[in-house]
Amino acid sequence: MSKGISSLGRSILHNLGLKLVSLVLAVGLWLAVTKQPSAEVAVEVPIAFENMPGNLEISSVDVPKAQIRLRGPEREIRRLQSSDISVDLWLDVTRPGERTFDLASHEVHHPRALQVVQVIPSQVRLAFDVRATRQVPIQPRLVGTLAPGYQIGRIVVEPSVISIVGPEKRVEAVESAITDPVDITGVMNRITLIRNAYIADPLVQVTNLDQVRITITVERVVPNGG
Repeated sequence: MSKGISSLGRSILHNLGLKLVSLVLAVGLWLAVTKQPSAEVAVEVPIAFENMPGNLEISSVDVPKAQIRLRGPEREIRRLQSSDISVDLWLDVTRPGERTFDLASHEVHHPRALQVVQVIPSQVRLAFDVRATRQVPIQPRLVGTLAPGYQIGRIVVEPSVISIVGPEKRVEAVESAITDPVDITGVMNRITLIRNAYIADPLVQVTNLDQVRITITVERVVPNGG
């Protein structure tokens, strides 16, 4: 038994000076951190939606951001960047409709030295709809004025339709995709232009992003009886 105690004593006394120095440094560091002046900051970050069902879409037009109020040592607050913080919201949604979700501090990823004081808003309400896809015609947006005595004879749009995807009710409400402006001012024969097509509804996406080829044929107006 005495041999074991002796061995334990030697282990404790081994490099005792180095151990004491390490202890003093650790205590000093802790005191330095705890004595730092405290500060608070508010950071606005987007909300990341996790576990989004593949057959559903968020149909809310305004998806809020979260304002995170953090408190901690002033040095850590000064070094804080918005990329150091994120909010992950787990979506346990299986069907269309409206749902309210709590934004709690445990859903905020942040530096360990800081404490989450408040999450604003504390709740978010989102609407969900079934994901739908369909094809809609492409409508050229003509601007300007033709030369006097001329009229549009024919318009060819290639491709003539475009595929869209989004919340079902919003997809069904889309009548057509519109191209960027096509200026026909002064045209007297035929022009071919390349334009992009877009959907005005921000929740409806275009799935095929190919540019649109628009050919417009202009012809003279034939007078009546001529």
